[in-house]
Amino acid sequence: MCVGVPMQVLSVDGIAARATDGREEALIDLSLTGPVQVGDWILTFLGAAREIITEDEARKITAALDGLRNLMEGNDLGDAFADLDNSAPQLPPHLQAALDAGKTTA
Repeated sequence: MCVGVPMQVLSVDGIAARATDGREEALIDLSLTGPVQVGDWILTFLGAAREIITEDEARKITAALDGLRNLMEGNDLGDAFADLDNSAPQLPPHLQAALDAGKTTA
C-alpha cells in the first residue's frame, strides 16, 4: 500500500522541490504536478508529488496519519478523524445522480 504524505514546499529548482512534512526534509520530483511555489502544499508518494493540495487538506491528512501512527503504537486515535466524526457518508456525484434517477439495483 502506498500512503500519500503532505509536504510543504521550501524551495523549487526546475522539476524538483525541497519540501518538509514537519519532521524531515526531502527532495521531491514535481514532474506530475506542474509549477509549484514556495509555501505550496503537495501530496507526495515515494518521493514524487502527485497533486497540489490546500493547507486544510494537508492538515486533515497529517492528523489522520498521526492518529494511525498513535494507534500502531498502542495509543488511541484521539481526534485524528474529527472532520469525519459528525458527517454522514456521501456517495460520489456520479453514483448519487444514478440513485436520484432511480437507477439502482438491489
